[in-house]
Amino acid sequence: MTALAILQTIGGFLLLFLGGELLLRGAIGLARILGLPPLLIGLSVVAAATSMPELVVTLTAGLSEVPDLGVGNIVGSNIANILLILGTAAVVRPIVTHPRVVLRDAGAVLIATALFIGFGLIGPLGRIHGAVMLALLGFYLWFGYWSEMRARDAQAETGAGAGADLGEDLTAFGRAPTTTAAALGLVAAGTVGLVVGSGLLVAGAVEIARAAGLSETVIGLTLIAVGTSLPELATAIVAARHGHADVALGNALGSNIFNLLLVLGVFALVTPLSLAPEVLRFDIWVMAGVTVAVIPIMLSGWRISRREGVLFLGLYAAYIGVQFAPATGAG
Repeated sequence: MTALAILQTIGGFLLLFLGGELLLRGAIGLARILGLPPLLIGLSVVAAATSMPELVVTLTAGLSEVPDLGVGNIVGSNIANILLILGTAAVVRPIVTHPRVVLRDAGAVLIATALFIGFGLIGPLGRIHGAVMLALLGFYLWFGYWSEMRARDAQAETGAGAGADLGEDLTAFGRAPTTTAAALGLVAAGTVGLVVGSGLLVAGAVEIARAAGLSETVIGLTLIAVGTSLPELATAIVAARHGHADVALGNALGSNIFNLLLVLGVFALVTPLSLAPEVLRFDIWVMAGVTVAVIPIMLSGWRISRREGVLFLGLYAAYIGVQFAPATGAG
C-alpha cells in the first residue's frame, strides 16, 4: 500500500463530498429558478443529485474494468443509506414517518431491490435489464409526483399544512443559489469534482485493496460505499439538527431507488455486468433484509426512535466487521 494510493483515496473522498454538495445546491437553485414545483424538486432533483457520486464512481469502475467495485458500491451504499444514514439521523433526532412515504417510497425500494436481485440471480445484466430499470424509474417519478400533487390538493382543501421538502429546507438554510449564473457555476464545479474525485477514489481504492489482499468487491461495499454516501449523510445530519429528520428518510429511500434503477440501469446500458459470487451469497441478502426490516420499524408508532437508530448503527458496525473478518468469505 503506497502513500500515493492513500492520498488519492482521501483526495477522491474530499472531492466527491465537495462535488456532491455543490451539485446538490446548484441543482436545487437551478430547479427553483426554472420554476419547477417544490414537490418535484424534493422527489427527483435532490435524490438524483445525491446519487451522482454513486453513478460516476460506478461508471468509472466499470470503464476501468473493475465492475465488482462498482456493483459493491451500489449494494454497500444502499445498506449504508438505511443503517448508517437513517441510524445517524434518528440518533440526532427521532424520525417521524408518514403513511404515504412508507406505502409509496418504501414499497418502491422493495420492488427495485427484488428486481435487482432477480436480474442478478438470472445472469449478467445487459441493455434490456438497464432499459427496464430506467423505465421503472420514470414511472416511479411520474407516480410520485402525481401522488404528491393529490396530497397537496387534499391538504389545501382541508387547510392542513404541507410538509417541508428538502429543497425548501436547503433554501431556508441559505445554501441554494438564487441566480442562474451562480446555480450553473455550482453544477459545473460539482460535476468536475465528482468526475475527478471518482477517478482518484477508484484508482486509490483498487491499489489499497490489492496491497491489503482484499477484493475490489469488499472495498466497494465498505470504503467506497461510505464515501459515496457522504452527501446523504451530511444532508441527513443537517436536516435532523434543524428539526426535519423526516427529510433524511425521504432522501435515503429516494437515493436507494435511484441507486438501483438509475445507476445500475445506466451501468447495464454501458456495459454488461455480473454480480460477484460473494455478493450473491451474502451482501444482496443483507441489503434485502435491512430494506424489509426497516418497514415495520417505520410502521411502529410512525417513527424511528433514537434507540432504533442506535440499533441501526450497531448493525452497520457488525456488517463492516464481517467484511473485514480474517475469513472474508461473506463479502
